[in-house]
Amino acid sequence: MWLVVERPKGSVPPPSKLVIAAALDEAVVAPLLEAFGRAYPHIQFEYRDRSSLEVDRSVTEGNPPDVVISSAMPWQMAQVNAGLARHLDSEETRNWPEWAKWRDEVFGFTFEPIVMAYHLELSRHVLPPETHADLLELLDSRQNLLRGRVVTYSPFNSGIGYTLFQQDARYSSRFWDLVTSMGRVETEALENTLRMLEGIDSGRYWLGYNLLGSYALVYAQEHPNVIVQIPTDYSLVMMRMVFVHRDAPHPAAATTFVNFLLSEEGQGVLAGQTPMFSIRPGIKGPYTAARLLGQVGDRLYPIPINASLLAFVDPARREAFIEHWRQAFSGDREAVDERHERESGALIPR
Repeated sequence: MWLVVERPKGSVPPPSKLVIAAALDEAVVAPLLEAFGRAYPHIQFEYRDRSSLEVDRSVTEGNPPDVVISSAMPWQMAQVNAGLARHLDSEETRNWPEWAKWRDEVFGFTFEPIVMAYHLELSRHVLPPETHADLLELLDSRQNLLRGRVVTYSPFNSGIGYTLFQQDARYSSRFWDLVTSMGRVETEALENTLRMLEGIDSGRYWLGYNLLGSYALVYAQEHPNVIVQIPTDYSLVMMRMVFVHRDAPHPAAATTFVNFLLSEEGQGVLAGQTPMFSIRPGIKGPYTAARLLGQVGDRLYPIPINASLLAFVDPARREAFIEHWRQAFSGDREAVDERHERESGALIPR
């Protein structure tokens, strides 16, 4: 999408172009793009709405984008670690929370909880799950009811899906039991939250796991059949990460855009007109990290922006995790137990 905003008469900066590659639905981010266009009418920008893996590939291809935005946090960190991001030095970047940036090169600018969602019909048959333990028990006890009616992210074709499951494995001692149970009910794995929500709304699915709450909470407001549940034991929080490409064709415009994202004005748009939850302290609106923390408290587990993310894109580690997933999902219990034994150094009870 090319967006051109008419420039006011008078003294204005010279025209500039800007290319943004983003794993972020254009319809969701439209208020922010429109606000940027009004604030900087001399910048003509193209917004490329892509999957997280497509965005990642674009970083190393010819003709790179100026700005890179993605929810696949480990992949963003890996590109920055490889030297493909510009260091930014501005009042906005210097004052950005330390926990939401790395080396002043990549910045988390949203605060999005990961949720479960279910069709209203599910509650007429069973008590909907509120925790991960509830979900596991439900999948095990009502297999016939739920077979073919559960949906989640694909760990194979979605960068955010893979990231979320890696994080789940850190926090839940029964994560692999959950994967096995999802396999038993023939859970379908998709590549984006919107498709999952549409499937739940239509009744194709009755239960969705690990959806982006930023999309789900707003979608549910207009689709009463969809009920959103922030898990009460723990909820992961994902941050969209943005950086300016090292070889950006239009670095000045790119830097201007990132500064706008982090600014009081840009974060105010996020908090008031989008479901992505502003990070910047002091921002008022229905969608802010501070408000979410006040409602949910210490059950929120933000995925940290630090070098630990790099381990998740290590090829050997990713291959091992995916193979572990395949074995658990297919119900190969012996292979899963043997893997647990190798990884823990202890015997696994059978």
